[in-house]
Amino acid sequence: MPVLSIIACRMFEDELAHVLSSDRELEQLIVVEGRDSFGLLRKLKSDNRLPGTAPLDRVPFLLGNRHGSGFMTIAKPLLKLPFFRKIHEKMELKAAHRVTVVVNPLRLGLHDDLDLLKSEVYGKIREMAAFSDGILLFYCSCGEAFESLEEDFSGFDCPLYCLKDGNGEVVADCISAALGGNAAYDETMYACRGTGALYFTPMWASSWKQMGEERKKSRNFNDNFLKDPRYSRVVKIDTGLSYNPDFHTNIRDFARTFDMEIVEVKGSAELAEKSYRAAKKGVIQHTLE
Repeated sequence: MPVLSIIACRMFEDELAHVLSSDRELEQLIVVEGRDSFGLLRKLKSDNRLPGTAPLDRVPFLLGNRHGSGFMTIAKPLLKLPFFRKIHEKMELKAAHRVTVVVNPLRLGLHDDLDLLKSEVYGKIREMAAFSDGILLFYCSCGEAFESLEEDFSGFDCPLYCLKDGNGEVVADCISAALGGNAAYDETMYACRGTGALYFTPMWASSWKQMGEERKKSRNFNDNFLKDPRYSRVVKIDTGLSYNPDFHTNIRDFARTFDMEIVEVKGSAELAEKSYRAAKKGVIQHTLE
């Protein structure tokens, strides 16, 4: 039974909760324990999805002996017989489609230091590859932090999957993902040309105060920067997900705080859904090879 691991930025909590709650064919769902997992666990629970939890170093024990080596030792002589060999092949094919997902959410604010972000994610890739048949990164290009990902992991035994748009491009950031891809992001920015605009998904809207505390030295949430009259719009991206009931209130409070106009734009979780399905299909195929 294949294992798909997901290393995720917490900004994708909503999309992750959505795709994982919608997938009722999973063999097992495990969320790595930690304070950065609380939000995802709460949202999964709201969808009646109750995953297993464990510290990262205990995940292999939860997974157990996936390959059933003890059983195979006993059954191996029988596989010489065509009847039993055929049964075994059917069992293997069925097992290959029963995917276990292990999710490891990482903390907000890693983007403030791209070298640290890269180091953290690369470290988790190497650690989780030991028990994974594939790893999906719920990260984007993130200021080119991962521009050399394919080169850095060339020849790596564990396949890596990324969030990609319909053109096969790794999406620029979480805003691009929510809008459906890099081209859609470019179109939205073009529509807002002539004035500075900030783009908020529900997670951004619920996290901006926390991010502000963590980024006191960052340009992103500097009060003076935000109060610059050239920045007069906050773009509210409705992804269609309902995990943050205070979305409108959070946007309104931000707009009032910094005297900005609210512009509403339709987004979706489609890109996250497609990327997840592609990664899941990939680990199944990898297992069957």
